[in-house]
Amino acid sequence: MEIPKLDLTDTRCPLALLTAKRTCRLLKAGQPLEIHICDAGSRKDIPRYLLNHGFQVHIQSDNPQLLVITVTRRL
Repeated sequence: MEIPKLDLTDTRCPLALLTAKRTCRLLKAGQPLEIHICDAGSRKDIPRYLLNHGFQVHIQSDNPQLLVITVTRRL
């Protein structure tokens, strides 16, 4: 089963954060989502928001050009 992806590489904060919030809100418990982020503000804001609102965040890749995280709603 392939994990769905949310590509925010062309989106800057605050729109990237709002898009991530809306998309993650639709996740069911235990359902994963892979998010790709480029914007410097979004790289900090999105993981922090998700961690503070009941999601697990696992960093798949973190380099200066791209942050890839897998987000899962906690059970």
